[in-house]
Amino acid sequence: MKSFLSLLLALTALNTNLYSAEAGMPQLDPKYWASQAFWLILVFVILYISLSKFYLPKIKSNLDNRENKIKEDLENANKFKEQSEAKLKEYDLILDKAKKEVNKIHFDSKTALDKDIQSKKEIIEKEIEKEILKAQKEISEIKKNSISSIQNISENITADIIEKISGDKLNESSVKAAVEETSKKNLSKYL
Repeated sequence: MKSFLSLLLALTALNTNLYSAEAGMPQLDPKYWASQAFWLILVFVILYISLSKFYLPKIKSNLDNRENKIKEDLENANKFKEQSEAKLKEYDLILDKAKKEVNKIHFDSKTALDKDIQSKKEIIEKEIEKEILKAQKEISEIKKNSISSIQNISENITADIIEKISGDKLNESSVKAAVEETSKKNLSKYL
């Protein structure tokens, strides 16, 4: 249909004398059209062959190489993404384990410290009790010794006072009995 339309236009142009070769445009003169068509076809065939055989394969190979490179890069990127996600999961697991371990160590050290403090506290309390018992024994011994020494001093003082007042020396056993009786009555109040 295209060829028919172009033929119709060419015939119409011949009949109406639209080509003005006389005006100085020889390329519009119909007698040169055959040679122009030959050269036009020859140039386009050469251009088509050179483009299809030389340039287009190079461009196609470059495009194919680029597409392959992009595919490889995308595949590598996906692999690296999967590896990084796996490493991230591994890192999270290690981090969780470390946190649990730290909490366990902290709890263990706290309980150990509490036990250690408790045991030291018990040891100190036992030592304090021992010291208190020891001090109580010493106090009771001092009390006993002080009572006997007070009685001895009292006997000596009483004997001296009676001797100075009366001028007679009394029997030591009677002074001793009197001092003991008095000390039993009075010392029970203070002890």
